[in-house]
Amino acid sequence: MADEYRYQQLENWLLQGILDQRWRLGERLPSIRALCSEMDLSKATVQHALQRLEAQGLIEARPKAGYFVLLQPDGVKKPVSRARIEAPRPVNVSDLLLDIMGRSAAFDLLPDLRSGDLPPGIVTLNRSIGRALRRQKGDDYQYYDKPAGDIGLREQLALHHARRGWTASPEQLCVTSGCQHALFLALMATCERGDVVAVESPGFYGVLQLLEQLGLRVVEVPTSIETGMDMNALEEVLERWKVRACVVSPSFSTPGGALMPEPEKKRLLALAERHDLAVIEDDIYADTALGRAPDPLKALDMDGRVILCSSFSKCLSRDLRLGWISGARWHDRILHLKLVTQLASSRYLQQGVADYMADGSFSSHLRRQRHELRANRDKLIALLHTWPGEVRVSTPKGGLAVWVELPNDVNTLSSYMSGLERGIIITPGPLFSVSGQFENCLRISFAHPWNTSRIEGLGRLQDLLLS
Repeated sequence: MADEYRYQQLENWLLQGILDQRWRLGERLPSIRALCSEMDLSKATVQHALQRLEAQGLIEARPKAGYFVLLQPDGVKKPVSRARIEAPRPVNVSDLLLDIMGRSAAFDLLPDLRSGDLPPGIVTLNRSIGRALRRQKGDDYQYYDKPAGDIGLREQLALHHARRGWTASPEQLCVTSGCQHALFLALMATCERGDVVAVESPGFYGVLQLLEQLGLRVVEVPTSIETGMDMNALEEVLERWKVRACVVSPSFSTPGGALMPEPEKKRLLALAERHDLAVIEDDIYADTALGRAPDPLKALDMDGRVILCSSFSKCLSRDLRLGWISGARWHDRILHLKLVTQLASSRYLQQGVADYMADGSFSSHLRRQRHELRANRDKLIALLHTWPGEVRVSTPKGGLAVWVELPNDVNTLSSYMSGLERGIIITPGPLFSVSGQFENCLRISFAHPWNTSRIEGLGRLQDLLLS
């Protein structure tokens, strides 16, 4: 048989195997050598068949690892639940959230399961911070850092953003105590008690906590689990109510990892200009991209309306507590509020992270993390795909979690205490809204490897929710 028919034959055979789940999402296909031997084909023929499947988005090549199943056509159903547009209301965050955070369970089904081994990137980070501490001279410890933060770190952050399409200067950046602190400063600078703030729904519960503490009212904007905030819905909201600010995560928003297309970003900025509101961009998940990190919304901001907030907590270390903010037209106000709320950041910690970025260690860490997160995501989706009944799962291209939509008769909120009794901690869907929606949904993180214990924990979760 001619080669052109033989590669098609192999391509069809592999495709049928994927459809029949001979190889599931995230699993490795037979090696090129094995396929050559088993099918009696040349290496060029096998590579051509694999490249055609890769071009269709069905598999991907991973350096020095082989080809892996990327997506199963029609195999994973996407969540379809949609939030309702309701009038602005005060925020009252559930005490359940405090319980989850108190158990350090925001990103792990089994938070007590810890390996004790530090990843190479964190070992290198600790060394950089240690060297910075040892470099402190004289009575440096007697003085506070500048409110804007260490210039060396701000220079590295500016370079990092330039690689993502936003040309920033160090003067446009202010170091904060994490992204939550940055969001807090942004809301304080742009809003007054009683103002209305638009948020994604489902969206980040940390923002809801801030709105509650600041006495702000919230209006929830329906959000696609794939493409982010619905601009038609936002436009309707802006026509009906006076909104002071909009908090949005264009790059892999929690809980499902939505990625906003560029035309929608431009439309958001046009709406912001027309209705005179601040856009607060939560960019914390951008560096968890499983491919190229997307450009921030801030890169399109020509009118000084986008306040960018981010930190290292999702892409590097939760314990680092270093973030940053670029305050646009409100930047001077934000610098003053930083002085009032934090005074200053740790100088040696900033210098250590700046060195870590300058010598390429941060970029190397992100490359390693990208492969680990993709493997974790694919394994989780493959496991969820085996659950019985109508189970829908997001397939994010970044972030740390998937959004799972279960049959309508499932109530994840009422299952929380039963989960604790079974040794698992879940993050119920209603926590991502102030209106009690998404009772049949939950967020599940893939930040950690799916070892035997976590797979068993996921099995207990299935029994709890679907038995």
